[in-house]
Amino acid sequence: MLISCRRQSQNSNIFVHGKSILIGKILGLTFASLLLTACNEPAKNQVVAHLNDKHADELHLDEKVLLAKSLYKTQGLTVADKLVPCTLSGGAESMCISIKVNAEHDVVHKMGPWCPRNVADSADLAGIWLDNDVVYDADGMFVKDLATFYLDDDWQLYDPKTGDIKVTDSKEACMAAARPDVDPKYQNYCVECLPSYVDKTLETTYLIPAQPIVTKHASRLNPHSGVGLAFNGVRLDAPAPVEAILGAHTLAVFDDCGGHVNLHAGYHYHAVTECSAKIAVATDHAAMLGFAMDGYMLFSHFNNDGSLSPDLDTCGGHDLADLGYHYHVNQPGKNQILSCFTAQQGCTVDDDRARCDAKGMGPPPPRAG
Repeated sequence: MLISCRRQSQNSNIFVHGKSILIGKILGLTFASLLLTACNEPAKNQVVAHLNDKHADELHLDEKVLLAKSLYKTQGLTVADKLVPCTLSGGAESMCISIKVNAEHDVVHKMGPWCPRNVADSADLAGIWLDNDVVYDADGMFVKDLATFYLDDDWQLYDPKTGDIKVTDSKEACMAAARPDVDPKYQNYCVECLPSYVDKTLETTYLIPAQPIVTKHASRLNPHSGVGLAFNGVRLDAPAPVEAILGAHTLAVFDDCGGHVNLHAGYHYHAVTECSAKIAVATDHAAMLGFAMDGYMLFSHFNNDGSLSPDLDTCGGHDLADLGYHYHVNQPGKNQILSCFTAQQGCTVDDDRARCDAKGMGPPPPRAG
């Protein structure tokens, strides 16, 4: 669990899975004061910052490290004690928050299920599929009707006699099917890669600008680093390569939280759904999800009352007096968590000793999902 206790304060409540931490405002917002306390820790370990109504971009950079530590607290995440030098996507030399995530970190919520096993399987035994801005239950009936859904008679993921669905059932099968050039042996398969297939030594370090540096024009997503990092350490990824997946008559089904697994990134999100990890602010505004790779905060698509935030720019962001500039993610069916960035991006590295240099980074090696 992210938080397992309740504190009392005059500050705003922020709820995490039914529990609460008490915070004035979070990084990227306007601050009155901040009280962050771990359960049952002595008072000397309390992090108390009186920020005198300073806006986030006026904070001392070291204070942003403390705030990041307070937000990324799940097991398996490590926020570095100091900022590190980084070269951002536009060439700016900056300082970045460093967050290391290991393959076995606690994602807080249940992962899976993904592929149904028989055409009779109901939605609770399967995940979801995203198509044309719509979220579909990828249940047995959906798999059975794929030829009709895509107007293509070559779809045949199941045995017509038994109704059993062909699902990748090993790490080797996952590797052969979850790539752009799908092994012909695994065409017409439901591709399911399990968390246990991921190398336990896999670590990824996210280097996120402590101070967003606004660009003159919106910039596209960097597939190397994705959109950002959720508070539970799950990568918010770039769009899934649907054309390659469907071109081989395969489905790389997402679970109900919008996530699935590949061997390079581990468990990651391609959509933000109702069960995706988030921190719900006790106001009508949308819940917070994590940092975007340019240093701004990501919020849910819908506000708590079901409304959409008005006046969003091309990238889904807006600037509010009490919240500062921040993004709202796209609706889940879009298969694109964020459309673009308004500031220069940081990057991810596989070796936490490596220096971030996001300038002119070319396309990544091919990978599916």
